[in-house]
Amino acid sequence: MAFEPRLEFVPIDRDKQKDVEDLLPIEIGMFGGSGNYDPTVIEDPIEIKVFTPYGAASDNFIVGKARGRSFAFLARHGKGHTIPPHAINYRANIWGMKALGVKRIISPAACGSLQPDRVKLGEFVIADQLFDRTFGQRKDTFFEGGPIAHLPFGEPFCPELREVALDTAGDLDYKVHGKGTYVCINGPRFSTAAESMFYHNQGWEVIGMTAYPEAALAREAGICFVNVSMPTDYDVHAEEHVTHEMVLKTMSKNVERVRKLTFEMIDHIPEKASCSCQTAMKGGLF
Repeated sequence: MAFEPRLEFVPIDRDKQKDVEDLLPIEIGMFGGSGNYDPTVIEDPIEIKVFTPYGAASDNFIVGKARGRSFAFLARHGKGHTIPPHAINYRANIWGMKALGVKRIISPAACGSLQPDRVKLGEFVIADQLFDRTFGQRKDTFFEGGPIAHLPFGEPFCPELREVALDTAGDLDYKVHGKGTYVCINGPRFSTAAESMFYHNQGWEVIGMTAYPEAALAREAGICFVNVSMPTDYDVHAEEHVTHEMVLKTMSKNVERVRKLTFEMIDHIPEKASCSCQTAMKGGLF
């Protein structure tokens, strides 16, 4: 990475400044998505506002300890789900995590199943590939107006964290798919039937609205990133086509399973990474 962000933050409770400083650098981060905003598993949580050169993050960060590891939580859509996917300030969110020192990000997300015969609602998909259909509408690089950089992105999700997610889901006896392609659309609308059938016919597994550019920006920032998708609907591949109400209804039934999986993962994340995610930009700058 060509930069090391300077951390500028303010605790909402000014008396907690020293407590936050004692936690730094934060080791693991998590984005909370649709229906998953509750960071209550964090011990002695502290809410802080992180300032970034890209403007405000989606919300204040919640920092503390989780499973004995320093931890940061951010509600991707803001508390109360007020920010639609296409309007999320992805650069500010990733910059904030990087400035806090985060080296690993767990990113659970609701999604649609494109293959209803084999990817069922409430199961987990640990995506290994990403197909971007946001059509360049989102800022997806930190390298603007400075050094030119070309990000190696053939393997968009951290292989080490993917194995951690897969093994943890297996230990919990959750139905999990160890690989799959995540199609990221711009939103906020859902797909037309023609679009969805095209993705289905390609054999791709899930469709969502947030994995890109989160994954690319994390890689530029030298952060390992894993997507944990849970299908909440069958997109257009059912009698009832997907609606936001349907997504939240299914997610509410499964949010405890999502929370258990993602926080159980923390125990199994090694202190030192064996992957190349954190050094991906080495040699990528001109």
